[in-house]
Amino acid sequence: MLKEERQQKILQILDDEHKVIASDLSKRLSVSEDTIRRDLKELDTQGHINRVHSGALRKGPPVVDFSTRQNISNEIKGNLARKALDFIKEGMVLLIDGGTTNLQLVNQLPLTFSAKVITNSPPIAMALINHQNIDVIMIGGTLFKQSLVNLGIDTVEALRTMRADLYIMGIYKIDPQLGISVPSLEEALVKRKMSEISNSILGMVTSDKLATISYQIICPTSDLTYLITENVNEDIKRLYNKQGIHVID
Repeated sequence: MLKEERQQKILQILDDEHKVIASDLSKRLSVSEDTIRRDLKELDTQGHINRVHSGALRKGPPVVDFSTRQNISNEIKGNLARKALDFIKEGMVLLIDGGTTNLQLVNQLPLTFSAKVITNSPPIAMALINHQNIDVIMIGGTLFKQSLVNLGIDTVEALRTMRADLYIMGIYKIDPQLGISVPSLEEALVKRKMSEISNSILGMVTSDKLATISYQIICPTSDLTYLITENVNEDIKRLYNKQGIHVID
C-alpha cells in the first residue's frame, strides 16, 4: 500500500471510529508502528488530525465566530435543545454560558417559564428579555468578540459568590479520556469555575465535536451529568456511560 493510500485509510478509520491507536493501526495496515507514527505526524502537520499520546483524534470543527456558527447545523442544534428541555425544571437556578446551541435552547423556553438564569453571554441575556418570569443575572467582564461571552478575572470573581442547580455548558471539543476543552485559556478558566459552582452539568454536542481535543482542558468529561448528542457510536457511548454520564442521542 502506497503512503498516500495508507494515510487516506487512516483518515477513513478515524472518521468512522473517532479515535485511532498507533499500535492497532500497525496491525490493521500491516506496517511498523514507526511508519504509523510518521504518518500521524505528517497528517497532523497538514492539519488533518490532532496527534495525542499513542494515537490521534479527529480535528473537529474549525474555530469560527458566533455569527458564522449561527448558520451551521441549525436543525440538529434545535433537536438537541428540545431534548435538553426535559432536564430543565421550573424554579431552577440555571447557569448558561455562550454558544449557538445554548441560544437555541433559550429561544425554546416557554414565555411563561419561571427560573433564574445566570449568564456571561449577551445574546443569551437578550433572548430572555420577554420572559417575564425569568430573572436574568448578567456577569460582566471583557467581551470576547469571537464567541460573544464575557471573560476574565472579573467574571471568575463574580462566579465565586454564586451557586447553580444546572450549568448548561457550551462545548467546543470533547473526548471521553482527555476531557472537555477550548482554544482559549481565559474561556477555560471561566468554564472551570462555572463547573465548580454547579450541582449538575449538561452539554449539547453535535457529532463533529465528539472525540476531538483543543489546547486548554476545562475539566474531565466525567464532570458532565448529561450529554445530549446525535448519532453517537455505541462504543463511544459506552465510554461515556462508564463515567456515570447520562447520554441522550
